[in-house]
Amino acid sequence: MNKIVEVKAPNNPFLRGNFAPVDNELTEACLEVVGEIPRELEGAFLRIGSNPVFVADVEKYHWFDGDGMIHEVHFEGGKATYRNRYVMTKGLKAELEKGDWIWKGLNSMPDFANKLGPMKNAANTAMVFHNRKLLALWEGGAPHHVSLPELETVGEVDFNGKLNHAFTAHPKLDPVTGEMIAFGYNMFMKPYCVHCVVDRDGTMTHQVAIDLPKGCMMHDCAITEHYTLLLDLPVTGDLEAFMKGGPPLSWDPENGARIGVLPRHGGGSDIRWFTIKTGFVFHTVNAYEEGDEVVLEACRSNKTNVVGADSGTDSGVEDVPYLYEWRLDLKTGAVRERLLDGEYASEFPRINEAYMGRKHRYTYNARIAMTGAGMFDGIIKYDRANGTAEHVAFGPGRHGGEAIFAPRPGGTDEDDGWTVNFVWDENTRRSECVVIDAKKFAAGPVARIMMPDRVPYGFHAAWVDKDGIASQA
Repeated sequence: MNKIVEVKAPNNPFLRGNFAPVDNELTEACLEVVGEIPRELEGAFLRIGSNPVFVADVEKYHWFDGDGMIHEVHFEGGKATYRNRYVMTKGLKAELEKGDWIWKGLNSMPDFANKLGPMKNAANTAMVFHNRKLLALWEGGAPHHVSLPELETVGEVDFNGKLNHAFTAHPKLDPVTGEMIAFGYNMFMKPYCVHCVVDRDGTMTHQVAIDLPKGCMMHDCAITEHYTLLLDLPVTGDLEAFMKGGPPLSWDPENGARIGVLPRHGGGSDIRWFTIKTGFVFHTVNAYEEGDEVVLEACRSNKTNVVGADSGTDSGVEDVPYLYEWRLDLKTGAVRERLLDGEYASEFPRINEAYMGRKHRYTYNARIAMTGAGMFDGIIKYDRANGTAEHVAFGPGRHGGEAIFAPRPGGTDEDDGWTVNFVWDENTRRSECVVIDAKKFAAGPVARIMMPDRVPYGFHAAWVDKDGIASQA
C-alpha cells in the first residue's frame, strides 16, 4: 500500500504539523548521519503511533483513533535502515476494501449494530516482544503479531482461544521467569478488570477477575517479583453521557484513587487495596519489593482530561504529570507518597527492562514542553541512587517522544547502553533518530540519523536486539 487517503483538517491539531499522517510505506537506507552509529548497537528500534487512512469527521477526530503504524530503524554493522508499515488489522482491511471509513472514533457514539464490532481495534498504542513475537497493542482488543524486521502483519493473537477480554497496551515482562503479566479492563460491564499471566512459551496460564465498584480507565500496571500492581483511579465510564453524544469517560473524584497489590498467581479476593491521594497515572516506571514495602514509581497528575473526561472544567496545569513514588507497607497498611521531581514535568518513562519488577537505579523520561499538548523538548535521566537528574534538551524548534533503552551487548552496568528516540526538527522540517550513550548522557547524541521521510509524533517505543529478531525464524 503506497498511498492513503489525504486528510486535511486545519482546525484539528491532531491532523496538522507533525501530528498529521504520512501517506507512504518505505524501506530505505539512512545515508546521512551526524556523528557515528555505535557498531555494537544492533537490532530494531520501533515506535508505534496513530496514522489514519480514513477519517469520518475531521473536527471530531481524536489522536487515539488513527490506524496503527510502526516506524522502525534497523541497526546493523554501524548502519541504519528505515522502514514503516501499517498494522493491517481487520478493521483497516475492511475500510480499505470499502474505500471509506466504517468507524467514527472515540468522540462519536459507537455503532453497536455493526457486524464488524462497535469499535475498530486500531493496534496503535504500544508494542511488546514476547515468545519470539512482536505484538502491536491496543487496550480495547487483542494483540496483533507483526514480523521483524519486515513489519508484515501476521494476524491477531488470542493465546489459543484463552483471551476472552481486552488486553492492555502495557503488559510487563518478568526478566527472570519470562512471563508476560497483563490485564484487560471494561468501562461499562462486568468484569471491569481481568488479570492474566502468559508464560514464556506464549501459553496463558492464569486468569482472574478483579472486583471493582465501577469500570475505570486502567491504562498501565506494574509488577514486582511476586505481585501485580493495578490502579483504580477516578476516570470512570459514563455510559449515559456517551449514549447522549457526550464523552465516554468522566473525571470522577468520588471514585477515589487506590493501588491494588495482587499476588501474581492469586485469586481475585487476594488483592489488597491501598488508598492514595486522588490523582491520575497514565504510565508507571517500575515497582519492586523492599523489606515489608512494595515501592511504585510513576508519573502522576492531579487531574486528566483524557478523551474529554474533565471537559466541564479548565484543568490547566492540573493535567501535567510529575515523577512520584509510593511506598506501600504490606505489614501495617501504611502508604507513603513522595514527589521525586516537582520542577520538571515528564512522561513516557522507561528503564533498562532487565530490571523490570526489581529495584532499578536509572529512569529515562520524556521532558514535557509546556508549550503544547503531546510535545516533549528533551530527555531526563534520573539517578535514584544519588537523587540527581541529567537533561538532554533537543534544542529550539525540536521535539521528540519516548526514548527506549537499548542495552549494550555484554554490558554489566544498569546504564550500559543507549537511549534511542525520534526527534522532529521544525526548522529543517526533517525527522531524526537520536542515539545517546546512557553512560555519558549529558554529552548528548553520539549519532543523529536523518530519516528519509517525516516520522509523525506517536506513542510508545520498543527495542528488539539482533538475537530477538533472529529468534523468529
